[in-house]
Amino acid sequence: MGIEEKVRSSQDEIRSPQEPPQVLPVVNPAAERSTAQRSSLPAAFYVVIWITMSSSVILFNKWILDSANFPIILTTWHLLFATIATQLLARTTTLLDGRKTVKMTGRVYLRAIVPIGLCFSLSLICGNLTYLYLSVAFIQMLKATTPVAVLLAGWLLGADSINMKLLFNVSFIVIGVVIASFGEIKFHLIGFLFQCGGIAFEATRLVMVQKLLNGSEYKMDPLVSLYYFAPVCTIMNFCVSLVFEVPRVHMSDFLNLGLGTLFANALVAFLLNVSAVFLIGKTSSLVLTLCGVLKDVLLVLASILIWGTTITGLQVFGYSIALGGLVHYKLGGEKLKEFFRERSMAWSEYGNRRPVVRRILVFTTVCLGFFILTIALSNTRYYDYVTAEDEKQPKDAAGFFGSLWGGNGS
Repeated sequence: MGIEEKVRSSQDEIRSPQEPPQVLPVVNPAAERSTAQRSSLPAAFYVVIWITMSSSVILFNKWILDSANFPIILTTWHLLFATIATQLLARTTTLLDGRKTVKMTGRVYLRAIVPIGLCFSLSLICGNLTYLYLSVAFIQMLKATTPVAVLLAGWLLGADSINMKLLFNVSFIVIGVVIASFGEIKFHLIGFLFQCGGIAFEATRLVMVQKLLNGSEYKMDPLVSLYYFAPVCTIMNFCVSLVFEVPRVHMSDFLNLGLGTLFANALVAFLLNVSAVFLIGKTSSLVLTLCGVLKDVLLVLASILIWGTTITGLQVFGYSIALGGLVHYKLGGEKLKEFFRERSMAWSEYGNRRPVVRRILVFTTVCLGFFILTIALSNTRYYDYVTAEDEKQPKDAAGFFGSLWGGNGS
């Protein structure tokens, strides 16, 4: 659903696991870091902003789609807003000056931008439709398989040679997600298939970026790629919405939701891309990976707190395996060992300088972990109680088959 960030390099995306959430398209996130983005603000500031914006887009979209059943039109609106905004920024600011180094011709646009844009539009459509059927928490768990799909797509399209060792490494991600899927209480086959389709189209898009836009003259940051992709994706999504949604949607649906709400939603989605531009110039690939994992975990927790999503112990176990495999696949064992060794030394030095503060941080972390664990367990027990009560009530055939497909049986 929501337009999630892809701020990694194309090569990183082919070999790495972090699927940042789907924002508006990032053509070749191997963009050279812009010197115009330097400021005195610490890197942590940009990390917090990016995590906040990325999570807000997903939660905002989910909230809208819970009350308004037009996911394709919503995505089209995001893309139209992005088209207008990038055109304005290109004429009034220096944020899009990077486009001047891109050798974009009509031939390149038709042979590369259009087919990649088609895959991106289909991934957005499938992703948004998924939120009509599945919880935010479960969707984040399924998205962990994106790097596996990218790896397989790269092999199938000839972008990379088959590497069995690499396949073994990513198998832990698949195993973890499969376990989490078995633990999902409100599993919906249609939503699951839509999410698989979205991941497949996204993987194909990333591989096409690597094959069709792999030259240094095509390197773009998120905003520049949005400048080129948003118009064609807007047209494609609009054509699809004309067939599937426009005939059954009325103006009252938008007025009931609120035009201000729709404007704010599109603005947040666009600002996510702006924050990504600043983020990639301030942090390393390791920090980006760990931030992506943190964001996914926070979204799972937000799903529990906002919508009362029930997370089972089996899902926690499976998702933990998937996240561990994802980080290892992205960074490699040696880099992780080096990172933890450096963090351990820094933590010890900090404890020597400020022992009281360190004790407070440890105590706060333990309390927070206990609080999160309590929420997860209470939701599981509540579900067990409700299920037991429901089993006491007789169900007719309609109720039985309705429950299988996520309906209410009425």
